[in-house]
Amino acid sequence: MEAGVARKLQYPTWIESESFGRKSTGSLRFGRRLWEDQKVRVVVSAHFPVQASSNRNRSVSFEVSCSSYKNFSASTLESGSFHAPYDETLTLKNKSQEIEPYLNGHSVYLVGLMGSGKTTVGKILSHVLSYSFIDSDTLIEQEVNGMSVAEIFKLHGENFFRKKESEVLQGLSSKKKLVVSTGGGAVVWDQNWNYMQKKGISVWLDVPLEALAQRIAAVGTHSRPLLHHEPGDPYTKALKRLSYLLEQRGKNYAKANARVSLEEIAGKLGYTDVSDLTPTEIAIEALEQIEGYLKKEGGMAIAGL
Repeated sequence: MEAGVARKLQYPTWIESESFGRKSTGSLRFGRRLWEDQKVRVVVSAHFPVQASSNRNRSVSFEVSCSSYKNFSASTLESGSFHAPYDETLTLKNKSQEIEPYLNGHSVYLVGLMGSGKTTVGKILSHVLSYSFIDSDTLIEQEVNGMSVAEIFKLHGENFFRKKESEVLQGLSSKKKLVVSTGGGAVVWDQNWNYMQKKGISVWLDVPLEALAQRIAAVGTHSRPLLHHEPGDPYTKALKRLSYLLEQRGKNYAKANARVSLEEIAGKLGYTDVSDLTPTEIAIEALEQIEGYLKKEGGMAIAGL
Protein backbone atom coordinates (compact mmCIF):
# COMPACT_ATOMS: atom_id res chain seq x y z
CA MET A 1 0.00 0.00 0.00
CA GLU A 2 1.35 3.42 -0.88
CA ALA A 3 2.64 5.63 1.92
CA GLY A 4 0.27 8.43 1.05
CA VAL A 5 -2.88 6.36 1.47
CA ALA A 6 -4.92 7.19 4.56
CA ARG A 7 -8.00 5.56 5.96
CA LYS A 8 -10.76 7.68 7.48
CA LEU A 9 -13.31 6.73 10.07
CA GLN A 10 -16.19 9.00 11.03
CA TYR A 11 -18.97 8.24 13.45
CA PRO A 12 -21.31 10.03 15.84
CA THR A 13 -21.66 8.85 19.42
CA TRP A 14 -23.08 9.86 22.76
CA ILE A 15 -20.43 10.09 25.46
CA GLU A 16 -20.85 10.48 29.19
CA SER A 17 -18.30 13.13 30.04
CA GLU A 18 -17.54 11.50 33.40
CA SER A 19 -16.52 8.28 31.62
CA PHE A 20 -13.43 9.91 30.23
CA GLY A 21 -11.98 10.97 33.55
CA ARG A 22 -9.14 13.41 33.76
CA LYS A 23 -6.50 10.87 32.82
CA SER A 24 -6.46 9.30 29.37
CA THR A 25 -4.03 7.21 27.37
CA GLY A 26 -4.32 9.50 24.38
CA SER A 27 -4.10 13.19 23.89
CA LEU A 28 -7.75 13.90 23.07
CA ARG A 29 -8.65 16.61 25.57
CA PHE A 30 -11.90 18.29 26.57
CA GLY A 31 -12.06 21.98 27.41
CA ARG A 32 -13.31 23.26 30.77
CA ARG A 33 -16.81 24.14 29.45
CA LEU A 34 -17.31 20.61 28.16
CA TRP A 35 -16.66 19.11 31.56
CA GLU A 36 -19.55 21.13 32.95
CA ASP A 37 -21.98 19.22 30.71
CA GLN A 38 -23.20 15.79 31.71
CA LYS A 39 -23.67 14.31 28.25
CA VAL A 40 -22.29 15.35 24.89
CA ARG A 41 -22.92 14.17 21.37
CA VAL A 42 -19.64 14.20 19.46
CA VAL A 43 -18.66 13.36 15.94
CA VAL A 44 -15.17 11.94 15.73
CA SER A 45 -13.24 11.96 12.47
CA ALA A 46 -10.12 9.83 12.67
CA HIS A 47 -7.40 9.63 10.04
CA PHE A 48 -5.17 6.55 10.07
CA PRO A 49 -1.91 7.30 8.23
CA VAL A 50 -0.46 4.15 6.69
CA GLN A 51 3.33 3.94 6.54
CA ALA A 52 4.77 1.88 3.70
CA SER A 53 7.91 0.98 5.67
CA SER A 54 6.27 0.00 8.92
CA ASN A 55 2.84 -0.22 10.53
CA ARG A 56 4.20 -0.61 14.03
CA ASN A 57 3.98 3.00 15.13
CA ARG A 58 0.70 4.31 13.80
CA SER A 59 -0.90 7.41 15.20
CA VAL A 60 -4.51 8.40 14.91
CA SER A 61 -5.37 12.09 14.58
CA PHE A 62 -8.81 13.30 15.56
CA GLU A 63 -10.85 16.18 14.22
CA VAL A 64 -13.74 16.60 16.62
CA SER A 65 -16.94 18.59 16.36
CA CYS A 66 -19.78 18.31 18.81
CA SER A 67 -23.19 19.48 19.92
CA SER A 68 -25.32 18.96 23.00
CA TYR A 69 -28.57 20.06 24.56
CA LYS A 70 -26.52 22.97 25.95
CA ASN A 71 -25.03 24.76 22.98
CA PHE A 72 -21.36 25.51 23.15
CA SER A 73 -18.62 26.19 20.69
CA ALA A 74 -16.78 23.31 19.07
CA SER A 75 -13.60 25.14 19.99
CA THR A 76 -14.01 23.82 23.52
CA LEU A 77 -12.74 20.50 22.18
CA GLU A 78 -9.11 20.01 21.32
CA SER A 79 -7.85 17.61 18.69
CA GLY A 80 -5.10 15.15 19.43
CA SER A 81 -3.57 11.81 18.61
CA PHE A 82 -2.70 8.50 20.19
CA HIS A 83 -0.65 5.47 19.23
CA ALA A 84 -2.76 2.51 18.20
CA PRO A 85 -1.73 -0.90 19.53
CA TYR A 86 -0.68 -3.58 17.08
CA ASP A 87 -0.42 -7.33 17.07
CA GLU A 88 3.27 -8.26 16.91
CA THR A 89 2.60 -11.84 15.87
CA LEU A 90 0.29 -10.81 13.03
CA THR A 91 2.74 -8.14 11.83
CA LEU A 92 5.57 -10.70 11.86
CA LYS A 93 3.50 -13.21 9.91
CA ASN A 94 2.43 -10.65 7.32
CA LYS A 95 5.98 -9.45 6.82
CA SER A 96 7.25 -13.02 6.38
CA GLN A 97 4.64 -13.58 3.67
CA GLU A 98 5.67 -10.36 1.92
CA ILE A 99 9.34 -11.28 1.92
CA GLU A 100 8.92 -14.93 0.88
CA PRO A 101 8.96 -14.34 -2.91
CA TYR A 102 12.14 -12.27 -2.57
CA LEU A 103 13.90 -14.57 -0.12
CA ASN A 104 13.27 -17.55 -2.40
CA GLY A 105 14.42 -20.14 0.13
CA HIS A 106 17.85 -18.63 0.69
CA SER A 107 19.34 -19.03 4.15
CA VAL A 108 19.73 -16.22 6.66
CA TYR A 109 22.96 -15.83 8.65
CA LEU A 110 22.83 -13.71 11.80
CA VAL A 111 26.09 -12.05 12.84
CA GLY A 112 26.92 -9.80 15.76
CA LEU A 113 28.73 -9.59 19.07
CA MET A 114 28.10 -12.09 21.82
CA GLY A 115 24.83 -11.48 23.61
CA SER A 116 23.24 -9.63 20.70
CA GLY A 117 20.26 -12.01 20.58
CA LYS A 118 21.19 -14.03 17.49
CA THR A 119 19.80 -17.26 18.93
CA THR A 120 16.57 -15.76 20.28
CA VAL A 121 15.80 -13.73 17.15
CA GLY A 122 16.98 -16.58 14.93
CA LYS A 123 14.47 -19.02 16.40
CA ILE A 124 11.64 -16.54 15.85
CA LEU A 125 12.67 -16.01 12.23
CA SER A 126 13.06 -19.72 11.54
CA HIS A 127 9.60 -20.41 12.92
CA VAL A 128 7.79 -17.71 10.94
CA LEU A 129 9.69 -18.52 7.73
CA SER A 130 9.28 -22.31 8.20
CA TYR A 131 13.07 -22.65 8.11
CA SER A 132 15.36 -24.82 10.22
CA PHE A 133 17.32 -23.11 12.98
CA ILE A 134 21.04 -23.81 13.36
CA ASP A 135 23.39 -22.58 16.09
CA SER A 136 26.90 -22.86 14.67
CA ASP A 137 28.45 -23.07 18.16
CA THR A 138 26.25 -26.08 18.94
CA LEU A 139 27.43 -27.85 15.78
CA ILE A 140 31.04 -27.19 16.75
CA GLU A 141 30.43 -28.60 20.23
CA GLN A 142 28.91 -31.73 18.70
CA GLU A 143 31.96 -32.22 16.49
CA VAL A 144 34.30 -31.98 19.49
CA ASN A 145 32.64 -34.74 21.51
CA GLY A 146 30.11 -32.48 23.19
CA MET A 147 32.75 -30.20 24.66
CA SER A 148 31.48 -26.70 25.43
CA VAL A 149 32.82 -23.64 23.61
CA ALA A 150 34.51 -22.49 26.83
CA GLU A 151 36.20 -25.88 27.19
CA ILE A 152 37.31 -25.87 23.55
CA PHE A 153 38.94 -22.47 24.01
CA LYS A 154 40.62 -23.62 27.21
CA LEU A 155 41.95 -26.96 25.92
CA HIS A 156 42.55 -26.28 22.22
CA GLY A 157 42.75 -22.49 21.87
CA GLU A 158 40.84 -19.94 19.81
CA ASN A 159 42.53 -20.77 16.50
CA PHE A 160 41.36 -24.39 16.71
CA PHE A 161 37.83 -23.17 17.41
CA ARG A 162 37.89 -20.76 14.45
CA LYS A 163 38.96 -23.55 12.09
CA LYS A 164 36.09 -25.73 13.27
CA GLU A 165 33.73 -22.78 12.92
CA SER A 166 34.81 -22.22 9.33
CA GLU A 167 34.34 -25.92 8.52
CA VAL A 168 30.82 -25.79 9.92
CA LEU A 169 29.91 -22.70 7.87
CA GLN A 170 31.35 -24.31 4.75
CA GLY A 171 29.10 -27.32 5.30
CA LEU A 172 26.05 -25.13 5.75
CA SER A 173 26.78 -22.95 2.72
CA SER A 174 25.26 -25.41 0.24
CA LYS A 175 21.99 -25.71 2.15
CA LYS A 176 18.84 -23.60 1.84
CA LYS A 177 16.04 -22.60 4.18
CA LEU A 178 18.22 -22.19 7.25
CA VAL A 179 18.46 -19.46 9.87
CA VAL A 180 21.98 -19.69 11.26
CA SER A 181 23.15 -18.06 14.48
CA THR A 182 26.90 -17.59 14.04
CA GLY A 183 29.58 -17.07 16.67
CA GLY A 184 30.60 -13.51 17.43
CA GLY A 185 34.00 -13.97 15.78
CA ALA A 186 32.82 -15.78 12.65
CA VAL A 187 33.10 -12.54 10.69
CA VAL A 188 36.88 -12.28 11.17
CA TRP A 189 37.87 -14.87 8.57
CA ASP A 190 37.24 -13.74 4.99
CA GLN A 191 36.34 -17.22 3.74
CA ASN A 192 33.43 -17.33 6.16
CA TRP A 193 31.82 -14.42 4.32
CA ASN A 194 32.09 -16.43 1.10
CA TYR A 195 30.30 -19.32 2.79
CA MET A 196 27.56 -17.20 4.36
CA GLN A 197 26.84 -15.20 1.23
CA LYS A 198 27.18 -18.04 -1.27
CA LYS A 199 23.49 -18.89 -1.00
CA GLY A 200 22.48 -16.77 1.94
CA ILE A 201 21.81 -13.31 3.28
CA SER A 202 23.83 -12.03 6.23
CA VAL A 203 22.19 -9.83 8.86
CA TRP A 204 24.05 -7.87 11.53
CA LEU A 205 22.25 -7.45 14.85
CA ASP A 206 23.74 -4.16 16.02
CA VAL A 207 23.17 -3.69 19.76
CA PRO A 208 24.59 -0.82 21.87
CA LEU A 209 27.58 -1.97 23.92
CA GLU A 210 26.06 -0.86 27.22
CA ALA A 211 22.97 -3.00 26.61
CA LEU A 212 25.14 -5.98 25.67
CA ALA A 213 27.27 -5.59 28.79
CA GLN A 214 24.15 -5.47 30.96
CA ARG A 215 22.77 -8.65 29.36
CA ILE A 216 26.02 -10.55 29.78
CA ALA A 217 26.61 -9.33 33.33
CA ALA A 218 23.11 -10.48 34.30
CA VAL A 219 23.80 -14.10 33.30
CA GLY A 220 27.52 -14.20 34.10
CA THR A 221 30.63 -14.53 31.95
CA HIS A 222 31.50 -18.19 32.65
CA SER A 223 30.25 -19.33 29.24
CA ARG A 224 32.06 -16.47 27.46
CA PRO A 225 35.71 -17.52 27.08
CA LEU A 226 36.79 -14.15 25.69
CA LEU A 227 35.35 -12.36 28.75
CA HIS A 228 35.75 -14.68 31.70
CA HIS A 229 39.34 -13.79 32.58
CA GLU A 230 38.96 -10.02 32.37
CA PRO A 231 39.44 -8.20 35.70
CA GLY A 232 36.67 -6.27 37.42
CA ASP A 233 32.96 -6.71 38.08
CA PRO A 234 30.90 -8.53 35.41
CA TYR A 235 29.51 -5.36 33.80
CA THR A 236 32.83 -3.51 33.69
CA LYS A 237 34.82 -6.36 32.23
CA ALA A 238 32.08 -7.17 29.75
CA LEU A 239 31.90 -3.55 28.56
CA LYS A 240 35.68 -3.26 28.31
CA ARG A 241 36.09 -6.45 26.29
CA LEU A 242 33.08 -5.78 24.07
CA SER A 243 34.43 -2.32 23.24
CA TYR A 244 37.72 -3.89 22.17
CA LEU A 245 35.99 -6.59 20.11
CA LEU A 246 33.77 -4.08 18.32
CA GLU A 247 36.80 -1.97 17.50
CA GLN A 248 38.47 -5.04 16.00
CA ARG A 249 35.41 -6.46 14.24
CA GLY A 250 33.26 -3.44 13.45
CA LYS A 251 34.34 -3.24 9.81
CA ASN A 252 33.69 -6.95 9.43
CA TYR A 253 30.15 -6.74 10.81
CA ALA A 254 29.50 -3.85 8.42
CA LYS A 255 30.02 -6.28 5.50
CA ALA A 256 26.65 -7.87 6.25
CA ASN A 257 23.96 -7.54 3.59
CA ALA A 258 21.54 -6.02 6.09
CA ARG A 259 21.90 -4.22 9.42
CA VAL A 260 19.38 -4.26 12.25
CA SER A 261 20.10 -1.39 14.62
CA LEU A 262 18.30 -1.69 17.94
CA GLU A 263 18.80 2.04 18.54
CA GLU A 264 17.00 2.83 15.29
CA ILE A 265 14.14 0.43 16.08
CA ALA A 266 13.72 1.97 19.53
CA GLY A 267 13.64 5.44 17.97
CA LYS A 268 10.94 4.45 15.48
CA LEU A 269 8.78 2.84 18.15
CA GLY A 270 9.23 5.60 20.69
CA TYR A 271 11.27 3.64 23.24
CA THR A 272 13.97 5.35 25.28
CA ASP A 273 15.75 2.10 26.15
CA VAL A 274 16.58 -0.66 23.66
CA SER A 275 16.00 -3.17 26.46
CA ASP A 276 12.28 -2.44 26.12
CA LEU A 277 12.26 -3.94 22.62
CA THR A 278 10.78 -7.40 22.29
CA PRO A 279 12.56 -10.12 20.29
CA THR A 280 9.57 -10.15 17.92
CA GLU A 281 9.96 -6.43 17.19
CA ILE A 282 13.62 -7.05 16.38
CA ALA A 283 12.67 -9.99 14.15
CA ILE A 284 10.16 -7.81 12.27
CA GLU A 285 12.86 -5.23 11.65
CA ALA A 286 15.21 -7.97 10.45
CA LEU A 287 12.65 -9.08 7.86
CA GLU A 288 12.14 -5.49 6.73
CA GLN A 289 15.89 -4.97 6.31
CA ILE A 290 16.27 -8.26 4.42
CA GLU A 291 13.38 -7.28 2.15
CA GLY A 292 14.95 -3.90 1.50
CA TYR A 293 18.24 -5.52 0.57
CA LEU A 294 16.67 -8.12 -1.71
CA LYS A 295 14.66 -5.51 -3.55
CA LYS A 296 17.86 -3.86 -4.60
CA GLU A 297 19.37 -5.02 -7.87
CA GLY A 298 22.37 -6.71 -6.23
CA GLY A 299 20.28 -8.45 -3.63
CA MET A 300 17.84 -9.85 -6.18
CA ALA A 301 20.76 -11.16 -8.22
CA ILE A 302 22.05 -13.06 -5.20
CA ALA A 303 18.59 -14.45 -4.53
CA GLY A 304 18.36 -15.65 -8.11
CA LEU A 305 15.46 -13.37 -9.06
